Formats: sequence, C-alpha cells, structure tokens
Amino acid sequence: MRDARPCSIADALSVIGEKYSLLVLREVFWGVRRFDAMTRNIGAPRDILATRLRTLVEAGVLERVPYSERPPRFEYHLTDAGRELRPVLLTLMSWGDRHLVDRPPVVFRHSCGTDLDPVVVCRACGEEVAEDSLTARFQIPGWGATGAVPA
Repeated sequence: MRDARPCSIADALSVIGEKYSLLVLREVFWGVRRFDAMTRNIGAPRDILATRLRTLVEAGVLERVPYSERPPRFEYHLTDAGRELRPVLLTLMSWGDRHLVDRPPVVFRHSCGTDLDPVVVCRACGEEVAEDSLTARFQIPGWGATGAVPA
C-alpha cells in the first residue's frame, strides 16, 4: 500500500490542526501570552495546554520568553512563522461568523474604517482568488489530482 498523498495541509495540521492549538494562537494574537490567562480564556486542561504550547514552540510558531527569574516564568510570543498564521485565523473566524453563529462575538475594524471581511488575493496581481482561477501543478512524482498515478 502506498503512503498518503504528500500534502502541506496535512503537514500544517500536524502542528496547528488541533482545537486548542488554534485557540492558543487566537489568544497570543490578542495579546494574551501567559499560561494562566490562556488556561482561563481557552478552558483547556492545563496538561493539554502545556502540550500544545510545547508543540507550537518546537515547530517554531511560538517562542518562550522569560518574564520572571524567581520563580522562573515564561510567556509566549509569535515568531515570524506564527505571525503568518494571522490570515488563516481571520478567514477561519469569518467562515464561522457566516455559518455557525447568529451574531459574531468579535468584529475587527480595519484601518480603512470598515469591518474586516477577509479574502484571499494573489500577491502578484492583487485579484481575489476564485475557485475557477486556480490550476493545480503537482510537483511530487507519482501523484495527480485524483491520487496516486499508476507506475
């Protein structure tokens, strides 16, 4: 039997694809950086939260920064890789606002003066990415759109 399809989505999910990992990122994006406050805001068991934080640090998404020597205490800061996840969280939140709740619990106002409605745009041309504007180019030998290609 062949391995599963090589996929960056699967690789990313191995780091951030668990509920509490995404909620940790939400908290750090909102400026909550200390373990006790995260535990309170997320509602995760302490041992699970500690494991998620360790995974995010090991993956280079967060870094531990000391804020007290006695006793030793740390807070969590986003790395460049972590900051790059902001659009992911914003679009996930937007999807949830549209499909899962009657009223969004949080609305972000953009610097242009309107409430944010995030979209994905092409960095090269600036146009919104529509479903019919994409063509996949498979770069792993032996794989195509429908899965493994027979040898």
